[in-house]
Amino acid sequence: MLLNKKGSGARWRVRPDGPDKVTGKLAYLTDMTAPDMLIGRVLRSPHAHARITAIRTEHAAALDGVHAVITHKDVPGLNRFGIAHPDQPVLCEDRVRYVGDAVAAVAADTLEIAEHALRLIEVDYEPLPIVEDAEYALTDEAPQLHPQGNLLHRNGFQRGDIAAGFDSCAHVVEETYYTPRQMHTYMETEGGLFIPGEDGRLTVYSPTQHGFMDRMQLARILAIPQSEIRIVSSPIGGSFGGKDELNVQPYGALLARITKRPVKLHNSRWESVRAGLKRHPMKITMKTGVDDSGRLIAHQVRIIADTGPYATLGAEVLNFAVEHVIGPYRYEHLDVEGFSVYTNNGMSGEFRGFGGNQAIFALEGQFDRLAEKLGMDPWELRLRNMRRSDDPGPFDQPIALTEGAKQVSAAMTSSPLWQERSNPAAKAAQDEPWIRTGIGAAFTMHGAGLGFGIPDPAGGRLTLAADGKIEAVFGYEEFGQGLIASLEQMLIEQFGFASGDIRIVIGDTDIVPESGSTTASRATSMMWKSLQNLRPLFEDAVLGKAADILQLPASRLRFGEGGVYAIEASPEPDNPKCLMTYPALAAACWEPVTSSTQFHFPTSDTQKVGAHFLYTYSAVAVKVEVNQLTGRVRVLHQYHAVAAGPVINPQGFLGQIEGGSSMAIGFALTEDAVMSGGQYLTKNLDTYLVPTIAEHRGTIDVQPIEELPEEDNYGPRGIGEVGSVTLAPAIAAAIYDAVGVRVTKLPIDSELLLAQSFDSFLDKAVSGE
Repeated sequence: MLLNKKGSGARWRVRPDGPDKVTGKLAYLTDMTAPDMLIGRVLRSPHAHARITAIRTEHAAALDGVHAVITHKDVPGLNRFGIAHPDQPVLCEDRVRYVGDAVAAVAADTLEIAEHALRLIEVDYEPLPIVEDAEYALTDEAPQLHPQGNLLHRNGFQRGDIAAGFDSCAHVVEETYYTPRQMHTYMETEGGLFIPGEDGRLTVYSPTQHGFMDRMQLARILAIPQSEIRIVSSPIGGSFGGKDELNVQPYGALLARITKRPVKLHNSRWESVRAGLKRHPMKITMKTGVDDSGRLIAHQVRIIADTGPYATLGAEVLNFAVEHVIGPYRYEHLDVEGFSVYTNNGMSGEFRGFGGNQAIFALEGQFDRLAEKLGMDPWELRLRNMRRSDDPGPFDQPIALTEGAKQVSAAMTSSPLWQERSNPAAKAAQDEPWIRTGIGAAFTMHGAGLGFGIPDPAGGRLTLAADGKIEAVFGYEEFGQGLIASLEQMLIEQFGFASGDIRIVIGDTDIVPESGSTTASRATSMMWKSLQNLRPLFEDAVLGKAADILQLPASRLRFGEGGVYAIEASPEPDNPKCLMTYPALAAACWEPVTSSTQFHFPTSDTQKVGAHFLYTYSAVAVKVEVNQLTGRVRVLHQYHAVAAGPVINPQGFLGQIEGGSSMAIGFALTEDAVMSGGQYLTKNLDTYLVPTIAEHRGTIDVQPIEELPEEDNYGPRGIGEVGSVTLAPAIAAAIYDAVGVRVTKLPIDSELLLAQSFDSFLDKAVSGE
C-alpha cells in the first residue's frame, strides 16, 4: 500500500473532527470565554540575566479596572515548575535568567487595561554577565546560573577501547555538526481560560499534552489538593511538544484564585517566541572510523546541548540524543558523551523528534563522508553496518525484534526515486544550466515511549453508557495528530461498531483515567494495546448482559453496527438481523457497563535510564534542485519507507509523515530563532521563515511496512515523530549529489552554498561542460 496525496490506499474515512476544523466551527480552548471574565497578562524580563533589587506594583494595582497584581510573594505553594526538574520560577524572586522570565502578572477588565498595568509595574534590575555560549558555560570562568552550576545533565555510553579502535581504522572521518533553535510555530499560541467554582474548585481550559501532569504541578504551586483542580486539555491547535510543559497555566490559576473570577490569558506571537520552548540547538562532534571493507570500528561523539535557563525536559532530550547518535548501526568501540547546559538563551525543551533530529543529521552525515573516502555507495556502507534483527539496541539493551531495518532499506533502494539516482538520463542537464538536481537518502530507528526508568502509564476504559453509546475514555489529547480518528477506526475495525455507536471522551481529568502523556510517539500504540486488553473484558461484560436478556448463550452473540447480533451457524446472511440495539440494552441494565485496563508502556530489561524497547524504522530518499545563481534549495520529491507495524488510519499515517517532513524542511532549509546577547533577533513570522505551500509543491510517497513477527503483540509503533527525523540528512546528501557541497550546519546557508557551488558552476561553464 503506497500512500500519497492522491489518496491511494484502503480504509480512508472522513475524520470525525475534520468538518468542524475546515469550516472553522470547532472552538479551541483559547477561543473560549466566560461571563464576568478578566484578562490576564504577564510581565516578563527585558534582560537575559539580571538581579532584581525591587518590584513596585502600587501604581498598577491602583489603576481603575485592575483586579489583581501578583508577584512571587503571592504564590502560596512551590514557586517553581518543570515536568521532571522543577527549577523554573513561576514568578522570579531575586534574579531573571532569560528574556521570557516572568516577574509579575495582572488581571484586568480589558486587554488594554492589563497592558497599561504592566507598564506601571516598576522593576529595578541590576544587569549581570550573560552566558550565551553553551561550551563557555562549562568553563570555570563562566558565571554560574544555578547553585549546582551550569551543567544540567551529563550522559554517555562506552564500549571497548576507543583509542585502540581508531588505531586499527583504515579511514577516519571527523566532523562537527550544528543544528538550530527551531520554533514549534503552532497556529494556536499558548493560552487558556481559568474558572474558579463556587465550591472552591478550579477548572483549567488550557492546551497541554498531559493534563494529569499539569494538575499535579498546579496543585504544588497553589498548595491545594489535586482533587480541587480539573484540567480540560483538548482540542488543541498544535503542540509538537511545545505545550507539554506548563506555560500560562500558573498565572491564570493564581489570578483566578485570587480574584475569584474567570481569567483568560492568550500569548501574542511575540510572547510565544520569547517565553515558549524551542528545539535544543546542538553542537555534535563526531569521529568515526572503518576498516578497508567499510566495517565500522570506532565511533566517538561529543554532544553539547543548549537547554537555556531552566531544565524542563532537557536531560531527557539529551538522553535520547545520546542513544540516537549511536543509532541503527553496529560498532566495536564506542565513546559517546553528552552535556545539557544552562545558558541565558531562550528556553529549549520538548520538540517533535526529541533530540533524534539533531542526532541523525550528524550520524547520517558521517556515513556519507565515510562512503566517499571508501569509494563506496553510501547505502551499501549502511547495509554492511546495519543492526540485524536479533541485535540489541544502541545501549546494548534488549529491544523488540523486527525486520524493520532490512524492510525499509529494501523498499527505499528499490523505489523509483532511488533508482533514478543511477540513471544518467534522468539527471541530464536542465533547461537552465545553473539548476542542478541531486538525490540523497538517510536512515533511522526512532525510539517510542519515554524509555526505561521513567513513569510511562497507559490504559483506558470502555463503557456502555446509559444512553446506549459506547464510550471510549482515554487520558489523551487531540492536537491535530488525528487521535480521535484513529481511535474511532480501531473501535470500528476491532469491535464492529458503527461510528454513530461511539462517543470518544478524552482530555478531562475529572472523567478520564491516567493514560500517560500524549507524546513520544506513544498514544496510538497505547490505545491499540488498551483495546486489545479491553476487548475480551468488554465482550464478556456487555454480551453477558445481552445473553441474560435474550436467553441465548453469550458465545453465540457478537457486537455489530447499532447493536448485538447472533453469530450464525452458517455463513452470515447479507443483512443479518440486530437482536438488540445498544440503547435498548443499556436501558435494560441497572447501571452503565464498564471495563478498564491499566498497564505500563513496554520497556527494556536494562538499567540504562531512557533506553527504549520499541522502535520505528524509516528510510527516506529525497530529490532536490539547487539554483547555483541564488543558492536556493527546493525539495522536489520525497519517498518515505516506514516500518511501524499495522496502519491504523491511512490518511492519519500519511498526514503525520507529511507534517513531520514539512517541519524537517524548515529545520533543514529555513528555520532558526536567531539570538544574540540573550535577545531574540527573530521576533515574529515575518523573519522566522516556516515552509509555505510554495515549499510543498513536490510529491511525497509513503510506503508503510506493516509486517511484524508472529509473536509480536506490541502492535503498531508510533509514527508521530519519525517523519521529521530523517529528511534533513537526506536533503544534505542530495545537495552534495547535486553540487558537491557538504553541509555541516542547519539551516543550510544559501550564501555559503552559493559561494561554493557557483565556483563549481563557473568552472564547468568555462570548460564547456
